[in-house]
Amino acid sequence: MAKTLKRTAAFTALARALTSGARGGPSIGARLTALPRMLLASLRGEYDGGKRIALMAAATAYVVSPVDLVPEAVMFFFGLADDAIMITWLAGTVLSETERFLEWERRRAAVIPGSVVP
Repeated sequence: MAKTLKRTAAFTALARALTSGARGGPSIGARLTALPRMLLASLRGEYDGGKRIALMAAATAYVVSPVDLVPEAVMFFFGLADDAIMITWLAGTVLSETERFLEWERRRAAVIPGSVVP
């Protein structure tokens, strides 16, 4: 019974974290749904996050690649430490870049399309 209550509380906390942002920022759910839009806007050249997205992709590829298993096999602690550092950097970068992208989308939506006539 106690395990069920703990599990329910954990899922409730996760659902709250996904639906409400901390300190007034975007929620985790809003950030995750912004990722595909951010990628498309960068590929189209509308958003200037191309280099940061490439670095995030490289970090993700490094963490999930089989080549990364060599440091873990040879030097267990240091192999896991480099993964922890990379994942921490990646999480922080994704959070900051998605917040920056969502702000860019808000500002862009406020602009009225047209041309300036002198």
